[in-house]
Amino acid sequence: QVQLVQSRGGLVQAGGSLRLSCAASGRTLSNYAIGWFRQAPGKEREFVAAIRWSGDSTYADSVKGRFTISRDNEQDTVYLQMNNLKPEDTAVYYCAATRVAWIAVLVSNKNMYDDWGQGTQVIVSS
Repeated sequence: QVQLVQSRGGLVQAGGSLRLSCAASGRTLSNYAIGWFRQAPGKEREFVAAIRWSGDSTYADSVKGRFTISRDNEQDTVYLQMNNLKPEDTAVYYCAATRVAWIAVLVSNKNMYDDWGQGTQVIVSS
């Protein structure tokens, strides 16, 4: 089991940027893929992006070209850089860890993740 601690989110205007971080506490993130998910009010939790230990990444179509996931293996931290934010990006964002095989259909499935961060609110105003 790995504990994940997320940075604070915030309020940003449409078109703005925000970076979220997700740090491991008490255990290294090596051999884990880390995913970012988000959940808007009244909606299902949805996949945003994921990154494996080697740096390979995958994104939801809705954020491609705007969001970038990265990781610092020495610091056991994963980042989600969000640019050109839109009001529809408003949600609680969660990071999560998995050791499932690196296959897009698996790492984009929230049910494949065992350990979750505490969530952080991102609000994008129009």
